Amino acid sequence: MNVVLIIPTGIDCEIGGDAGDAAPVAKLIGSCCDRLITNPNVVNASDINEMPPNTWYVEGSILDRFLEKKCALKKPFINKILVVVNKKDYQSINAISAARMSLGIDAEILQLDTPLQLIATMANGLASGDVYGWEELCKQVSNYEFDALAIATPITIAEETIIKYFKEGGVNPVGGVEAVASKLISDELNKPVAHGPVDYSMGDFREVVDPRKAVEIITENFIHCVLKGLHQAPRIVRFDDYSQERILRVHDIDIMISPMGCFGRPHQACLDRNIPIMVVRENKTVLNDFEDNDPRFIFVDNYIEAAGRLQCLKAGVHYPTVRRPVEWTKEANRS
Repeated sequence: MNVVLIIPTGIDCEIGGDAGDAAPVAKLIGSCCDRLITNPNVVNASDINEMPPNTWYVEGSILDRFLEKKCALKKPFINKILVVVNKKDYQSINAISAARMSLGIDAEILQLDTPLQLIATMANGLASGDVYGWEELCKQVSNYEFDALAIATPITIAEETIIKYFKEGGVNPVGGVEAVASKLISDELNKPVAHGPVDYSMGDFREVVDPRKAVEIITENFIHCVLKGLHQAPRIVRFDDYSQERILRVHDIDIMISPMGCFGRPHQACLDRNIPIMVVRENKTVLNDFEDNDPRFIFVDNYIEAAGRLQCLKAGVHYPTVRRPVEWTKEANRS
């Protein structure tokens, strides 16, 4: 069984809207399937990435293209990771060295000739941002051999904005611009890409925060989760390339699981291909793109129920037969 688990960034998901707080969900859902295909936001948590071993870590825009039948995915044994930074210093080098020694990754560092600028903004209550220098980045890295690109650069955001987020909650203000940058660069390079911020400016902020945000308070460098994710992240291959093994195509997907209220390219792609979509009511967002009990979707109250539904499907058990009361057997209707 192959399951797509999406939790978009920048829309204030109740679960997965902060810093890797959906990792327990990924571990639960991953235990119910053979392959768990998920976007980095689900498991990225600064110095931590607790994705289960059967995870396929796929950048959001690549996942969109995959579900739209525009590409297929090939699982490698290991990727060569190029880590680009604005400033090659003790922090970035030590972070890569730590990942090399603890994860066994193959990674090299490159200082950008033109610094990459990510400027976080908010628009209509959603996190977004502007990205400058990404074209120069793509041109520079084209001279190097690598399978996946990790980006460790600062995000420009007002100190009071990020502190307010840690104190009061709301939409994570930095995730949106990271998604914009990853999409632009991944589309251009046609390779797995993920971003981890460095150099948050929070002055002397040293407070106990919501557990969902805690890892960001204790982290000095935010790219370990990215390096772990990209270590064996699927590579992009042509949909019609049948010459290789370990290939996953959209028709191999059995079901997609989504938060409540959000509807985008992955949802439409699944509907177009008759892939069931399970919506988790408890994982609310700031979006209301569809009504509760929309007949296009399967609704569950929480991820625990979602896991039960997956186990029923995997066991060949019709879900209503394990619930009470039981409906009487119906007379068949003509189609």
